[in-house]
Amino acid sequence: MLSNERARGIVWQLLLLAAVVGVGWYLVDNTQHNLAQRQIRVGFDFLGREAGFEIAESRIAYSPADTYGRALLAGISNTLWVSALGIVAATLLGTLVGIGRLSTNWLVARLAGGYVEFMRNIPLLLQLFVWYGLFTELLPPVREALAFGDFAFWSQRGLRIAWPQPHPAWQAAGWGLVAAIALAIGWRQTARVRQQRTGRQWPVFVPALVLLLGLPLLAWWLGGAPTEFDRPVLRGFNFAGGLVVTPEFLALLIGLSTYTAAFIAEVVRAGIQSVDRGQGEAAMSLGLSPAQQLRLVTLPQALRVIVPPMTSQYLNLTKNSSLAVAIGYPDLVSVANTSMNQTGQAIEAIVILMAVYLAISLAISLFMNWYNARVRLVER
Repeated sequence: MLSNERARGIVWQLLLLAAVVGVGWYLVDNTQHNLAQRQIRVGFDFLGREAGFEIAESRIAYSPADTYGRALLAGISNTLWVSALGIVAATLLGTLVGIGRLSTNWLVARLAGGYVEFMRNIPLLLQLFVWYGLFTELLPPVREALAFGDFAFWSQRGLRIAWPQPHPAWQAAGWGLVAAIALAIGWRQTARVRQQRTGRQWPVFVPALVLLLGLPLLAWWLGGAPTEFDRPVLRGFNFAGGLVVTPEFLALLIGLSTYTAAFIAEVVRAGIQSVDRGQGEAAMSLGLSPAQQLRLVTLPQALRVIVPPMTSQYLNLTKNSSLAVAIGYPDLVSVANTSMNQTGQAIEAIVILMAVYLAISLAISLFMNWYNARVRLVER
């Protein structure tokens, strides 16, 4: 049997699997034995107990009377929120810088290159400290806040912005925006199919813009068109009311975005340079402008090179968000550390951290793999 190559491969795989299972069983058994000797209780029962600590900001409703499970959900929501915004901002900025590096304008190309080299060679943690220091040291105190009318105030405590009062019309406008995005995507697909069949190109940008602006506005108007705003007002040592954007959140978001954008810029530059120069010359011969050449010819072909390494950068940004604990932003790691210190459930907290980051990374990878399969070029 061992003379058969396929059989040998199966045997070696079974032996390797047995070795992995054996090592895993030994580690688990040894851990349980050591915990029992030290009378350390393990389990996730602590998630149902009252947390008793505050979280400075949260995307979901939370109070100290809530459970540790709720506190961890608040940390997860903060991590997902800053990661999602950071991915969008880093993608836009990195794409612009990557295109700028290939510009024929000497100054633009050098500035883009300098940005990439500067950002990539300074540790992210140091950059976060710099941004946090800028927002907390250079901005004025609360009583001397920079005022933008009575709608916004910017101080060391963060940015306070007037925000619409709760009303069903605003929820209707939000759902209208979701519907407008879906309709705009459907219109773009319809226009693309028609162009492939007939060669005629329907306008896409203007109809999509009309949908994105008109449908939410129509839903807001039909809901009663409320205009009441919750305006920030100085009370005591801080502002009350309105929407607050904390310096911790701003520092983390800007730091993650600008740092990751430098790596994305190199990915975009490499992807564009991978496209054969003859494609650009053919586009020019058809009378396409440089912008049309980039949007319709170069970038669609470059995506097959751009998307896979871009996935790695998205994963890096999400995992780097764990550095938020260094500047006081209450992300998942920060909340888990507090829970661990109060309950002593270190193993469980670490398991939760690993499971959450693994789930987020797998979700991003699955989505990007799906997108990569849609945009890849099909050879004939």
